[in-house]
Amino acid sequence: MTKFSITMSDDLGGYVQGTMKERKFDNISEYFRHLVRQDWERQNANRELRALIDEGLQSGVSEESVDMIWADEIADSGA
Repeated sequence: MTKFSITMSDDLGGYVQGTMKERKFDNISEYFRHLVRQDWERQNANRELRALIDEGLQSGVSEESVDMIWADEIADSGA
């Protein structure tokens, strides 16, 4: 297990302690792990979204209209 020691201003420290208690974390380590997990998940979601956007941009422009594309999707989904 990796251990960290951090130093922060009194303002930030007070915010962390207050938020930790308000959100009912048992200790500061639990709160920081929660924050890191949230950031990790957000970064992964951003990478996935960027990859999907790149894939869409590289696929080119469709010759079908938006209405045709939607109609095909609706037909494929059985709706």
